[in-house]
Amino acid sequence: MRVDLLTREYPPHVYGGAGVHVAELSAVLRRHLDVRVRCFDGPRDVEGVTGYDVPAELAGANPALATLGVDLQIAEDVAGADLVHSHTWYANMAGHLASLLHDVPHVVSAHSLEPLRPWKAEQLGGGYRVSSWAERTAYEGAARVIAVSAGMRADILRSYPSLDPDDVVVVHNGIDLAGWRRPQGEAEVAAARASVQARGVDPDRPSVVFVGRITRQKGLPYLLRAAERLPADVQLVLCAGAPDTPEIMDEVSGLVADLRTKRDGVVWITQMLPRREVVALLSTGTVFACPSVYEPLGIVNLEAMACGLPVVGTATGGIPEVVDDGVTGTLVPIDQVEDGTGTPVNPEEFVADLADALTRVAADPRRAAEMGVAARRRVEDHFAWEAIAERTVEVYRSVLG
Repeated sequence: MRVDLLTREYPPHVYGGAGVHVAELSAVLRRHLDVRVRCFDGPRDVEGVTGYDVPAELAGANPALATLGVDLQIAEDVAGADLVHSHTWYANMAGHLASLLHDVPHVVSAHSLEPLRPWKAEQLGGGYRVSSWAERTAYEGAARVIAVSAGMRADILRSYPSLDPDDVVVVHNGIDLAGWRRPQGEAEVAAARASVQARGVDPDRPSVVFVGRITRQKGLPYLLRAAERLPADVQLVLCAGAPDTPEIMDEVSGLVADLRTKRDGVVWITQMLPRREVVALLSTGTVFACPSVYEPLGIVNLEAMACGLPVVGTATGGIPEVVDDGVTGTLVPIDQVEDGTGTPVNPEEFVADLADALTRVAADPRRAAEMGVAARRRVEDHFAWEAIAERTVEVYRSVLG
């Protein structure tokens, strides 16, 4: 079986969970299938991976049109594949057109949904209507739609009610258990401590850690407001960059500046760090914060848990399928406006509940460590990539008959 995986993100150009997913999934699938990866951001010098540039004629166009320019090239090149599998709206239209052009089935993996990210209109302007059309068209024409959580599956069927529920299946994201683990032995521990110290983090102080893009869905402004209420000895460590828009960057910058006038120990790392440094930040932390208002699953939560860190996360989307409340972390309740933005009905109540949950975990290091051990065990038992790949192959076979 030859499967062409279509994706915007692929190493070294990875910005979010979808890119991590495709990189890890493709590595495991290659043990069983002939896998070709087709991605954005230019050529790659890697066997089995073809990268595409935006056509020169569209270099200055709206990003949505530039995306479709890449999709057209990919659709042409998948000739010979038995099945195409696309990830995110950026590559969905490539998969849809390839299916029509070459008469092969198209499988879509849903990592997020355009109808539930209306703030993207800030980023794309009218291109948001184009991306929404592309996603809807691809989903409605797909042979199967894979949701990364049961929560995401419900969102898909609500957003696209014409889909046959039998054609929307759940296959969770996975985690590289060997690559995401606490340092072992004196040398590794010492290296991790030195790494975080070089970034301005005190490894001997309790810390709340956040890792993610600066985008509306990640809820970072709520965390920054909640951080005002944390105990004075608790650090806030933000590994947050790649802002969606200048406006959200300005908002976060202002909140960080204000927070620093009220407390010390606020560390903000804006660049994308290599995995070893992220592992060091997670492994020397006390609790991981996931204040997202929209999160289909949250690979970053799996990464934190694999490093033995408990998660305090919003009880929304697929997060409750990852975080076992009271065992591997704490779920923060949220009542959300039903306009697609995920905005809390009562933002102040959400901020207060988030601060309270973070404080309870950070103030009890022994309990936090116990939760961290349980978190590692949970990802080992339920989110190993080999099992995720096997389930994905089952979906392929069901489509191909």
